[in-house]
Amino acid sequence: MNLMYHSTRSKEIRVTASQAILQGLAPDGGLFVPESVPQLDKPLEELAEMNYRELAYEILSRFLTDYSEEELKDCINRAYDNKFDTPDIAPLKKAGKMYYLELFHGATIAFKDMALSILPHLLTKAARKNNIDDDIVILTATSGDTGKAALAGFADVKGTKIIVFYPKDGVSKVQEKQMITQKGNNTYVIGIRGNFDDAQTGVKKIFGDAELKEKMSKAGYRFSSANSINVGRLIPQIVYYVYAYTKLLKIGAIKSGGKINFVVPTGNFGNILAAYYAKKMGLPVDKLICASNDNKVLFDFFRTGIYDRNREFVLTISPSMDILVSSNLERLIYHISGNDTHKTAELMKTLNTGGRYEISADMRINLNDFLSGYATVEETKEAIQRVYKETGYVIDTHTAVATEVYEKYFKEDIDPSRTVIVSTASPYKFAESVLAAIGAENMPADDFEQAKLLEEISGVPIPEAVKEIHHAEVRHNRICEPAGMKSEVEEILKII
Repeated sequence: MNLMYHSTRSKEIRVTASQAILQGLAPDGGLFVPESVPQLDKPLEELAEMNYRELAYEILSRFLTDYSEEELKDCINRAYDNKFDTPDIAPLKKAGKMYYLELFHGATIAFKDMALSILPHLLTKAARKNNIDDDIVILTATSGDTGKAALAGFADVKGTKIIVFYPKDGVSKVQEKQMITQKGNNTYVIGIRGNFDDAQTGVKKIFGDAELKEKMSKAGYRFSSANSINVGRLIPQIVYYVYAYTKLLKIGAIKSGGKINFVVPTGNFGNILAAYYAKKMGLPVDKLICASNDNKVLFDFFRTGIYDRNREFVLTISPSMDILVSSNLERLIYHISGNDTHKTAELMKTLNTGGRYEISADMRINLNDFLSGYATVEETKEAIQRVYKETGYVIDTHTAVATEVYEKYFKEDIDPSRTVIVSTASPYKFAESVLAAIGAENMPADDFEQAKLLEEISGVPIPEAVKEIHHAEVRHNRICEPAGMKSEVEEILKII
């Protein structure tokens, strides 16, 4: 029997997994959620003997039930191939007493590769499965990493176009260069004069524009998303949490059934939500620690039960977390409300109109799986320096937020041997900030020279993703105001 999906805002909108992946966002503006969460029904010891691809099949086959075994395995094998620089795909690294789950060994050196390597294959198979002849237009907003990973995944994929919006002055030099040098005749990159929330809000408005949708349909196009609002992005992220547990089990760091904690640097809430789903599947997880930077809207939510985006937006050295509207939190709201679509819709309407909402006392009780903390920019720098001095291990600015949150709030209470820091990006992606935090002398102005200095300090070779953009040609130079995003899409698709 197929596992079906419905909107967080209405159970009347009911689709298969492949249809949910094709649509990206539900027609009522809600996010697709599974009607039930499947359980891990194989012993953990058996899962621990599997490689990443085998484990991915075990997880995905339970959620994406209208895909055949052959289809899923083809997607998995195409995604998790030699574009990753380690056969482990997601190695677990011990530095001092802490374990770091390294999710940056893919083609764009950030954790988004883990899901965006497979999404194009899931999407194109979904189109064939549902007899869709329209070209699929991937429309996405990025705070830095999703954009490049999505562009790389969809570049020159037949029957698709991808349009990425990013905050022009809100990403690192390497992040921007990775996007604006992207090859592919179907790729489009647009910087907006605003922040990530402006980009994300603009994309959601375009998705909900009925007039535009009609014009696109006549021209043979349909929208889908590469953001983690798409279940095809979210579900593959569950895999690496199960994989981390099985790695700890295999090396004898934990006993089967022993609970572990994950500390996750969090912005749009998709990454930590995948860990929540892993726990709901039966993975022995104790606490999910949500780590925020100075844009601590999530920290305040977990502390008070009030989500309030009406605050100053802060540009930090961990730009992928510079977010005030965490889209995936809507899925958690749905679950902690007792799967109440009416309550979820009501709270989202309140957020859209007033910029804030408050959950009930009962809903707050259902947040017990989560703890939270935040780290300032200065504390983030100190964490990078401290980890390097104590262990020789170099972490990026986002991983440093998670590390500092653990040290600042939880080191007295939560055993480091049972805690995994989720490392979401290579330090090479933020070389200038990392080098400055370490205290490197004679900082080069050129970003590739910075990479070479980081190589000397860390002993880790410069990734190919950094080497290949050094002399790459700039291919995308579009810039617009947030109000002009729709016009850019219409111009690209020639449907003005």
